Amino acid sequence: MDRTPDPIALAAARQLPWRPGRSAEAFVDGDLEIRFTPRPTDGPQTPHTRDEVYVVAAGSGFYRVDGKRTAVSAGDMCFAAAQAPHGFEDFTDDFAIWVIFYGPVKV
Repeated sequence: MDRTPDPIALAAARQLPWRPGRSAEAFVDGDLEIRFTPRPTDGPQTPHTRDEVYVVAAGSGFYRVDGKRTAVSAGDMCFAAAQAPHGFEDFTDDFAIWVIFYGPVKV
């Protein structure tokens, strides 16, 4: 990427096109992909092929990875290694997350 993109406010991120079970693309550059979802899947996700970082943008709930359940809220960061079973559970109606995929595909 040859220029720095403008910041994306939470209100603007909530307007990005998404559909249930998927997140909206916010920014992609090489092997870095930043996405946003105002409503993640409730419960286990299909494990991903790349490492993944989540940042809770709003609300609260629980994050489960590798069988461990942890309370999370706005400002918290969560990590899921490639192929690790993970997901968010029992979250508030205003729950929203930034999703950051990076690095190579790991099978």
